[in-house]
Amino acid sequence: MASGFNSRRLGRRFVLGIPLMVAATAACSQDGEIKYEHSLLTIVTGSRELRFDVEMALTEPQREHGLMFRKTLGPYEGMLFDFYHDQKVSFWMKNTLIPLDMIFIAGNGIIKHIHANAKPLSTDTIPSEYPVRAVLEINGGTAGLLGIKPGDKVRHPIFGNA
Repeated sequence: MASGFNSRRLGRRFVLGIPLMVAATAACSQDGEIKYEHSLLTIVTGSRELRFDVEMALTEPQREHGLMFRKTLGPYEGMLFDFYHDQKVSFWMKNTLIPLDMIFIAGNGIIKHIHANAKPLSTDTIPSEYPVRAVLEINGGTAGLLGIKPGDKVRHPIFGNA
């Protein structure tokens, strides 16, 4: 697992219901490649609205795979990990080749914490610090360059504010 949700390190086991198992199966192509649906996400920081094209990590296999083995990520692209309710989560960067900013977002869409420039290929745990609904991963250093900070608002359908 890399740049993805680290359920083993949390000591949590998630029980997948039948509908979620169907979704997880549909998320993989016939050759086993993980597929992600895309969505538009907006971060409101100061008087600016920043738009990102994000891939949605909605199932356990998608969250575990995350951005592993990716060599590039566009400047306004990212991956949004949805955990469906606020909880403490933990990530790591094993098998992730590019530095990432991890933006930890509460269920109301407010950014709670940012871990900047997560080190590629590291197995160090990166905890959420607070219970969060979702985590947005973008290119390392982007949050700082764009002025994204804790307290900013993220608009997306999963937060009910898009």
